[in-house]
Order: sequence, then structure tokens, then C-alpha cells
Amino acid sequence: MKVSYYPGCSLEGTAIDYNESLIAVAKTLGVDLEELPDWSCCGSSSAHALNDKLSVSLAGRNLIIADKIGQDLMVPCASCFQRLKFADKAMKSGDQVEGLNYTYAGNFNIRHSGDFFWEDVGGKIIAKKVKKSLEGLNPVCYYGCLTTRPRKITDAKNPEDPQSVDEIMKTLGANVKNWSYKTDCCGGNIMLTHPDLARRLVKIIFDKALEAGADCIVVSCPLCQSNLDTRQKEIFKEDKTTYDIPIYYFTELMGLSFGDQSAETCVRKHFTEGVLLLKQKGLL
Repeated sequence: MKVSYYPGCSLEGTAIDYNESLIAVAKTLGVDLEELPDWSCCGSSSAHALNDKLSVSLAGRNLIIADKIGQDLMVPCASCFQRLKFADKAMKSGDQVEGLNYTYAGNFNIRHSGDFFWEDVGGKIIAKKVKKSLEGLNPVCYYGCLTTRPRKITDAKNPEDPQSVDEIMKTLGANVKNWSYKTDCCGGNIMLTHPDLARRLVKIIFDKALEAGADCIVVSCPLCQSNLDTRQKEIFKEDKTTYDIPIYYFTELMGLSFGDQSAETCVRKHFTEGVLLLKQKGLL
């Protein structure tokens, strides 16, 4: 299976662990990721707050490259996914896009990584690659607010209760916990402008994850991972609440289950300790 791949800026910087684990998982599953040639920033998260038309052009430039290739486009970053989907719909509707002289067909699908691995690759193929069950691990799966909403942009099947990452984790043997906060906002986009409010949003997610019986949180968004991973010490300084909840990318746990030796290296790049729990569960 071949698919075009748009890593976006985060996966070549702060979320390089997501990128490395995703590429390793794709290789194991027989997915040929063809990185979009000469891709550029899609303008997330601030471009659309400054100029709607130019923000479409930033994302649209990458869509034109994908359009010429003609393969489905897999996008791991939730924010990039949102902007590319928005631009795709704008360009298909015939809206004038500044600076882009191109007749856009858009005869390809834009797929977020979790949906791609579960729906396009499939649970049967994933199950065949499992070498080590995640039995004993008790995660909640956290999608954040950009991969599913608004539905008219994302085309999400179930925007309030997405299931792709849950199903992947269950296929790997994890004891996935049900909870009602999987699409609540973590405040990632306001952490610099309203840090107090963002920390309150993060604290709610931690409290509800523990209330559900989780020992870790599994994510598919680099901004969510960074926000949940790095704010735990700040919350401790603020109100002395200790969480120490590992925040794993779903691809890291897939790699771990597939026997990929690089999975531990990726987890060690996190701010919140994540290796100890995996060792306690006999997974490392």
C-alpha cells in the first residue's frame, strides 16, 4: 500500500518521536509512506486568524502537490489535518484561492493517522503483527478537539466518540478504559496566551483519566501530547497535585507491541516518565 505523507512542521521538530514511531509502524504494516515532495507549512495554527484567504493558500499549495500525485494523503498532526481538510473543501467549492493558479480536482482522501491505520490498513493486518500483547496496560485514548470537529470539515463518522485509536489499542491487547473526555480541548492553543485556563483544562483531563481507572493516556496529536506531557510539573508547582501520567503516542505503543526496538527510544524523549510503567507491566 502506498500513501502520500504530510508530516507537517511539528513532526520534524518537537514531535520527532511521533514521526519516528509512525514511520517504523508503517514499515512493519507494509505501508509505503511517500513524503510529499517540497511540502511547506500549512499555516496552522495562526494563519487563519490573520487572513482567511491566504491561510487556504498555505494549505492549498500542499494539496496541489498531493493532487498531482493522486494518492491518498495521510496526516498525523491534528492541526495540520484540520487545515488541510478546510482548504480541500474551500478549493472544491470553487472559492478563489490567492496565488494558486491551478484547477484542483481533489480526487484523493485526506486521512488522519489513527483513522488511516485502523480503517485503511485494518485490524486484521495489525493483529497479525502483534508480537507482544499490551495486556495489563490501562489507557484512555485522547483525540483532542481537531481531528473530529467540526464534522462538516473533518467528515468524522462519530465526532463525539471516535473509536479508531481505541480499537487499535484493543487489538494490541490493552485494557482500554471508557471515558467521556476523549475529545475535550486540552487548551494547547491558548497555553501561551492564557496559561492558567489551559492548565485547568489539562487538570480536568488528568482527573477524569484517573477517575476512569487509566494508568496512561494515548494520543494522536503532537500538540495534545506536548501539552499533557509538559504541564504536569507546572500543575504540581501550582497546587501540589502529583499526576506522573505517561502520555504515549499510539504509534509508540503499536511499535512496542510489534517488537520494534526503537519504541523505547521514542518514549524516553518524553518529559513525563513513561518507561517505568511499561517495565512494571512487563512490556519492556
